[in-house]
Amino acid sequence: MDPITQRRWKSPNVVITTHGSLTSKIDRLDPRFIDLVEASHRLASKDASLWGHVAQQEAIQRLNWLDLPLTSRALLPELDAISARFRHHSHVVLCGMGGSSLAPEVIAASNKKDIFILDSTDPNYIRHALSGNLELTVVIVSSKSGSTIETSSQLAFFEEVFTQAGLLPKDHIVIVTDPGSPLDVSSRAKEFIVVNADPHVGGRFSALSAFGLVPAAIVGIDISIILDSAAQVLPQLPGLQSQAVEVAYLLSYHSGQYCAFSDAESGMPGLSDWIEQLIAESTGKERVGRLPIVIESNFAPVSGDATHISFSGTSDLVVEADLGSQFIFWEFVTALIGYALKIDPFNQPNVTEAKEQTAKLLKSWGGQLPTFHPNVIDGSVEIFTDAESLQSALEDVINAVTDDGYIAVMAYLDRKVESELGQLRRLLATRSGRPVTFGWGPRFLHSTGQFHKGGQQNGVFLQITGEPESDIEIPNQNFSFKTLIAAQALGDGEALSSRGFRVVRLHLRNRKSGILQILSTASAII
Repeated sequence: MDPITQRRWKSPNVVITTHGSLTSKIDRLDPRFIDLVEASHRLASKDASLWGHVAQQEAIQRLNWLDLPLTSRALLPELDAISARFRHHSHVVLCGMGGSSLAPEVIAASNKKDIFILDSTDPNYIRHALSGNLELTVVIVSSKSGSTIETSSQLAFFEEVFTQAGLLPKDHIVIVTDPGSPLDVSSRAKEFIVVNADPHVGGRFSALSAFGLVPAAIVGIDISIILDSAAQVLPQLPGLQSQAVEVAYLLSYHSGQYCAFSDAESGMPGLSDWIEQLIAESTGKERVGRLPIVIESNFAPVSGDATHISFSGTSDLVVEADLGSQFIFWEFVTALIGYALKIDPFNQPNVTEAKEQTAKLLKSWGGQLPTFHPNVIDGSVEIFTDAESLQSALEDVINAVTDDGYIAVMAYLDRKVESELGQLRRLLATRSGRPVTFGWGPRFLHSTGQFHKGGQQNGVFLQITGEPESDIEIPNQNFSFKTLIAAQALGDGEALSSRGFRVVRLHLRNRKSGILQILSTASAII
């Protein structure tokens, strides 16, 4: 019995089960499968040359996620102390984007703990973060680079909010960042509590690092259970009988561009959103990749040729395991898919395009939001495309998608109270016969935003922006949150348009009536 098998059977309590019709395509005699088995052993040993010479230098700096199930246990005493300090704080806010927020969100939801995830620059959404008693509020600010515009703006906002309330920001703010980052340096100077994450772990692979565990500990979750599960399943991931190898093989060679994920009835709400970022941002580059489509249930319409994946019930592929196991499992699978597709799963070369366009607009506007003139106004909706009505604008989006393409709905709105707009994904998928994704802006810029520009070049993009109830100023900046989110939306739109993609923008003059109008119009054209 080899050492991996021995270690595997020492961990009988954690089980990953895979089933579904797609598993019938597993062929262990296929040379591609055998190659992935060998790659899985190289991955487990942290062989940075696995993805080729060009990717090797970055991979050397990004493989410590494989150690996190064990090394993150060193954080437990520090996190116990932080948890005890904020035990009586009833309102927890996490400011973070992408890898800094998606894992904490699913961890909290799966354990039925309350945490408000502030991953937007929409003024309406930001106000929800102030719903609790400020004296009993703790704000976690998470940023790997320490320079993310969303989180730096939110930090400045909360510092001012606490100060104006007569409270010391250092008594209410916890920072999670890489050692030596600008945020690390400035936060220590202000005497904030700072927890450093392992700098050799990329953001989207950081679920089991300080980025995932600090928020979980503060809301009262026993994170040792999550780490234990991941540690026990880790030895099972490489090898001939590995389900991780099987799933990587199926998604690399027996699935096309589209993979639909549903976490309905799994007890892990939000897991699909976490996987969406992991796979889309890791594989969507060099005009190849796998585009996850988060669907509302196992049986929700996706349309087109898509592989259906869930974590319970019935699907083309079902992966059943607890949350800690799911985290390390999908990270391992994603790294192997990168090997199979011959891309670097650890970089995100196209994410900066939208950031650069946003910065350019903010500079050209001088911090003041210009007045925009729509092509036409239909009820509560301003239309920025050559269309005579809202109906013709939606039909334009549907008609523009190719036989192998997809539609991406990008809503720069309040995902807490305007979630009903998410129904548009199902309506457009039914009408177009093509896969449709739905993302809340600007958070998707740190997720599927990479795939939109770097993956298969066959997307059609529908932007939905909206007039906020009122604006919120950003301390020490010459622009407000209303101006920032507009620059992010229009900047990404320009980045997409410059690549030749079809981009249609709808702006809601009145959000509530505009959303109802869009949904009723979309329903009418099915």
